[in-house]
Amino acid sequence: MKLVGISCSPRKNGNSDILVQAALEKAKEEGAEVEFISLAGETIKPCDACYVCRTKGECHIQDDMTPLYDKMAQADGLIFGSPVYFWNVSAQAKALIDRTFAYSPQRNLKNKPVGAVVSQGRDGSSGALQAFYSFFTGHRMLIVGNAIGFGNEKGIVKNDAAAIARAGAVGKAVVSFLKTGKI
Repeated sequence: MKLVGISCSPRKNGNSDILVQAALEKAKEEGAEVEFISLAGETIKPCDACYVCRTKGECHIQDDMTPLYDKMAQADGLIFGSPVYFWNVSAQAKALIDRTFAYSPQRNLKNKPVGAVVSQGRDGSSGALQAFYSFFTGHRMLIVGNAIGFGNEKGIVKNDAAAIARAGAVGKAVVSFLKTGKI
């Protein structure tokens, strides 16, 4: 069983990366093969609404999103993370979400267990989680959990044992669902 965790933060080794990695570490302890992907420094162009994917079955834009299509489709479970930017997910997360429109005809993400982790300074996690949940629901993925970490300072969430435990619980929930079909 393979889990892919994608941190949609523009900041490498930041709080979102830490939370996604905590979720993957717990999933690994539960027996999963895991892969961590950071979007920091990657280029994912926005969807241009050309609808080529509706006829060809794939997006015509060739950028750093291209290899993610196969990684997400081949994963048994997924974990997404994002910092909260203006009460929502990061631009990187939104670009990824929009570009998965190319999956819609094939339903490549349908029935995959999925979790979300977000890091926030003071507030806004509900908007970010709602963006992820809309994405998950649109692709008919199975939402198994979420976690929130607090703090703007890079890496500060490492000191928040409760946030790390909550993120770990998300990873464990994805694996548990894959093993038992139950949350």
